[in-house]
Amino acid sequence: MEETVEDPPTSAILLDHCHFSQVIFNSVEKFYVPGGDVTCYYTLTQQFIPRRKDWIGIFRVSGLSPEHSEMLNGSLLSSQVGWKTTREYYTFMWVTLPVDLNSESAKQQEVQFKAYYLPKDDEYYQFCYVDQDGVVRGASIPFQFRPENEEDILVVTTQGEVEEVEQRNKELCKENRELKDSCDGLQKRNSDMQAELHKTQEELEILKSTTQKLEQKVKAQKESWETELLQLKEQNEKMSSENEKMGVRVEELQAQLSTQEKEMAKLIQGDQEKTEQLERLTEEKGQLLLTLTQQHQKKLEQTIEEMKQEETSALKRQQALKDENSGLSRKLSENKVLYNGLQREKERLERENDLLKRENNRLLSYMGLDFDSLSYQVPTSDQGGAGRNPALVYGNPYSAGLWTHPFALPLPPHQLTVRKCPTCKSDFADDILDPAAEQQHLQPLCLNCPICDKTFPAKDKQIFEDHVFCHSL
Repeated sequence: MEETVEDPPTSAILLDHCHFSQVIFNSVEKFYVPGGDVTCYYTLTQQFIPRRKDWIGIFRVSGLSPEHSEMLNGSLLSSQVGWKTTREYYTFMWVTLPVDLNSESAKQQEVQFKAYYLPKDDEYYQFCYVDQDGVVRGASIPFQFRPENEEDILVVTTQGEVEEVEQRNKELCKENRELKDSCDGLQKRNSDMQAELHKTQEELEILKSTTQKLEQKVKAQKESWETELLQLKEQNEKMSSENEKMGVRVEELQAQLSTQEKEMAKLIQGDQEKTEQLERLTEEKGQLLLTLTQQHQKKLEQTIEEMKQEETSALKRQQALKDENSGLSRKLSENKVLYNGLQREKERLERENDLLKRENNRLLSYMGLDFDSLSYQVPTSDQGGAGRNPALVYGNPYSAGLWTHPFALPLPPHQLTVRKCPTCKSDFADDILDPAAEQQHLQPLCLNCPICDKTFPAKDKQIFEDHVFCHSL
């Protein structure tokens, strides 16, 4: 099948649902000579209004004999054609719309088919008028494309055949009148259906308008929902940020609490060491009182007085440590109260932010971290001074080799002991009995705490700095 510029509008509507009487084809020949153009004449009825995309097609009619084509005479039914839908056209031409539909000349129309697009076989074909919806509005009698022959020019019939043809003609006329009556009924029905179609189109327009309004409302509602969703996402991100900050703050407070607890434990341990040192001093005092003689009474009283002063100083330092311990205990209690408050606040935030379980789980994992505390070491005495009192920097003044009574007998040279520096382990010179010389020798080798008078070797400078820093906590 041949097609021009663009395909015509077709449909799959069966011929039983088409209206063949709205367009009537006129002057249709029984056959057309191949190689020449064919002009198709048709008339538009009053019930039909042509439209811009209407077209006239040539359709092939199969299974039809010449006798049948003469008897049909324009009353072609769907059961008598070889095509079922308008998609089976061979070729087509667009119709020309009349300028004035109300004029009589507008009803008589014609369209010309070029010879190049016409069929080349001798099968039967027919013209069909199809509207822009793909519905057939009119059909012609079948015709052929073949050259003239003598049978078409001269036909000789007998009297009996003439009478038979006349009788057949009468029957066809009667059938034609019946078909015309049926056509009038169909035209009336068509008018009713046209009115119903117009009403349906108006309802369709109303439905389209309503649909557009609903689409606009849906679009506006969708934009509103998207805006609300964006706001909710921003609020969720803000709550997540605040929750993370609160978690960091809780971790910092926990780290501070842990550090203060460690410092508290160190202070308690230092207090215990001071108490043990005081007990050792008291025990040493009792032992010294038993070993003193009448000859050393005066010196012993002086020594006791010094020990009392040392004991008083130790008691003061102990009291200061206890006060400091009490202050740290109060601070610890306050920090625990603050920690408990933050813990309750954290639990409230966990209940409010149930949707952020993943972040809260990560927060709980962060709460398990611990910071390194400041290093602190208690200085220990050297192995060489194991026999000395740890509370006495220069050892026991009454032990052999460190102090000699002015009335005591001199010891033999082999019994004299050489004194060594407790810090650098070097021997003292001949001025062994001069305390000022010893102090001058030890001063650059020791570091004294300006708060508690504790002494540290110069090599333990880091321990000395940590000790002084602990006093500032």
